[in-house]
Order: sequence, then structure tokens, then C-alpha cells
Amino acid sequence: MRRNHLVVILLLSLLTWVFIIYVLLRNRPTSGFVVSPDDGFSLIQLETNIKEEIKANALLMRNVKNAVHEQIEARKIEEEEKAAAIEETRKEDERRLQGTAGDGVVAVLVFACNRPTVTRCLEQLIRYRPSPSQFPIIVSQDCEHEATSQAISAFSSQVFHIKQPDQREIFVPPKEKKFKGYFKIARHYGWALNQTFHVYNFTTAIIIEDDLDVSPDLFSYFLATLPLLKQDPSLWCVSAWNDNGKLELIDTSSPELLHRTDFFPGLGWMITKSLWSELSPKWPLSYWDDWIRQPEQRKGRACIRPEVSRTRTFGKIGVSNGLFYEKHLKYIHLNDKYVPFTKLNLTYLLKDNYDSSFVKAVYESPIVSHQELRSGNIVQSGAIRIPYNTKIAYRSAAKTLGLMDDFRSGVPRTGYRGVVSFFYKGRRVYLAPPARWKGYDPSWS
Repeated sequence: MRRNHLVVILLLSLLTWVFIIYVLLRNRPTSGFVVSPDDGFSLIQLETNIKEEIKANALLMRNVKNAVHEQIEARKIEEEEKAAAIEETRKEDERRLQGTAGDGVVAVLVFACNRPTVTRCLEQLIRYRPSPSQFPIIVSQDCEHEATSQAISAFSSQVFHIKQPDQREIFVPPKEKKFKGYFKIARHYGWALNQTFHVYNFTTAIIIEDDLDVSPDLFSYFLATLPLLKQDPSLWCVSAWNDNGKLELIDTSSPELLHRTDFFPGLGWMITKSLWSELSPKWPLSYWDDWIRQPEQRKGRACIRPEVSRTRTFGKIGVSNGLFYEKHLKYIHLNDKYVPFTKLNLTYLLKDNYDSSFVKAVYESPIVSHQELRSGNIVQSGAIRIPYNTKIAYRSAAKTLGLMDDFRSGVPRTGYRGVVSFFYKGRRVYLAPPARWKGYDPSWS
């Protein structure tokens, strides 16, 4: 394209120069000098030469225009052929994915954008998955970042590489311009989940971000909890993440221990097609993770989460500009003990079984203050309870003990029935509201 511009500029300059000479010669004054007998012939000859030069230049210009037009047409055909090839590849991937979907098959949907380090996550997923046919990996890429695209394509047939096609500039309210990334992420999630469930026809998907490390027993964990997710209507997701999963806040001797939580954790999570069919018609334009935590979406349902996290993020830089990373996220402990979850009885996580034993364990435990717990001057053995009845009291205790102290739609991170369960100095601790708890207050957010 630049070459064509240079040719046009050169021709225009040449024509302008010829025209100026022609005008000067046509209009030069005739008084004040003597015309020789040969001047008339010279002028006629010069005028003839100039006209011939103009004709030649016009012919050259037509030839250049024709050449440029041919180049444009050739490029157009090339682009059409490329687009047709891409479309055919997309259709072929679609047919292959539709053929892959079936009973017992769980799609692993990896979201990528502009991090070539997605290879770190993909290598782990490929290494740990028990079967490529049981866990097909779909990498959905946004952003059109070439280095990331090449990094994904290098995995060849080990993954399905799909690309979010809508790269138009996205509308963002003026006050939220600096949060544009969250709008693009929501658009990407909506498209990719629709593709996975409504085009490729998978019934279950594990959602992984491109900046996650995963534990070797990740697939065992999701396989074992999937029947619970399908059986118990009070559950709506399974997450591999523990928001309070710092080494000093978990029981590393119980990597098999799982919990229910009212807080949507994300960061490596599994949902079903039926849930997506419920959420997709009202999917938000931005901040999808906080939106999904709202009471209107959660509808009193819970997620399963592990005591010891099965994912850990290495993505310090992102749309949140490292929010919480240096202070909290980088300290999350990734499980290093393989647990064969599929051989365990996990029915204790069903609501009818879990709630009665959980409430009993929490409210029969002795009460201490968070100051006493931190000092280590507690005589009682076993689990203890730290009560709170206000937002300020909760945040004071949480901050003192190293827990994340924020709320989303009134729900504290990892909370279940208002109770945050964690491990501290060798004992189980429940940071709990009064026994006659009446539900979450969204104004606490």
C-alpha cells in the first residue's frame, strides 16, 4: 500500500512540474525583446513535445491505476480466500467439538488474551488430564495478540484454538473508561460460554484463566464433585480456589477436605449447561464476577471449594492492575499432595447432610476473641469460635488474622451461612455471626 502511495505522489509531482513549465511558456511576455525567426518554430515544437509528454504521462497514470486496481483486486481475493480458509477451519473445529461432546465429557475452557505465558497453564492441563477425549481443551482467545496466538497454535491438535470474532471498539460509559478491560472480558466470556454450551453442545465446562497454575489432582477433584453438582439443586458451581488459602490459614494435613461456600470463588470453576442457560440471557456488559455474586443470580445457592486450593494465579499484571496480588493472591498455597477424590465418599457435602453437622460444629465450639487467638493463650483444645455481629467487628477480626476482609453483595469470602471457616495455629476457627443468623446484608459490601 505504501509503495502505491509513492508512485501516485511521484506522478502527481511530475505532472505538476510539466504543467507549470507549460503555463510559463504560454504566458511569457512578448514585448521588450526581439523574436528571432526560429522562436516560433521552437515554441511550437516545445508545445508539441509538452503535449506528447502529457499524453505519455496520462497513459502512464492509467497504467499505474490499472496496476493498483489489479493489486487491490488480488489482495481482496487473497483476503477472501484467507477468510474462507479461516471459516472452514472454524467449521471443522465446530464439527470436531460437536463430535467430541457427549456423556461424561467435560470441556476445559481456557480464556486467553495477550499473555504468551498461557503455555504454562496449558502444559499443566495437558500433563494432568487423565484423557484428552474426556477433557478436551478449548482455548478461547480475545485481543488478536499475535505472540499469544502463535503460542497457543504451537500446541497443535492437543487443544482447540478458537478466537472471539467481535473486535469492535466497545462502548464504555465515560466514568468507567479506565475499566474498559472488564467490559471486554465480559463480552469474551459471554461469547465463549455460548459457543461451548449452545454451539458445541457440551453439558459441563471447567473454566480456567490463562494465568493459573493447577494442581495434579485438579481433574480428580472436578470429576468427583460433578455428581454432587448435578444431584443437589442448592449447588451451582464447584471451584478449585480458596480465597483464604494462605499457608498459615489452611490445614495442609487435610488436603481432601472440602467445604460449601455462599461466596462465588471463580479462578478455576465448573458449571453446567443448565446454569449457563439461566444466566446467558441476562449476562452483564461488565464486572461479570461481581454480578454473578448478586442475590438475583445466586438465589441462595452455594459452591463447593477446597480447604487447600487447587489453583494459584501467577498473573500479577492484568485489568485489575495487580489488585490484591502483592498483598494476598501470591501467597495462596497450591496443593502438592495428590488426592484420589473419585475414590472418596463426598456425600457429606450435600446440603441435607452438611448443614446440620456444620451448624452443630460451629455453635457448640467455645467462644474466644480474635486477640486471644492471635496471642496463643487459649486453654481449650479443638475448634473455637470468634463471634461478630457487625461489619466493623468482622473486618477487624479478619484483618487481624490475615483473612480477606471484603464483602461482595454482603457475603464474606469463603463464607457459608455467614460463617468463615479457616485454620489458625493448629486449630479450626469459625468466624461466625449469631446462631440466629437471618441472612446476608448487601449493604455490608
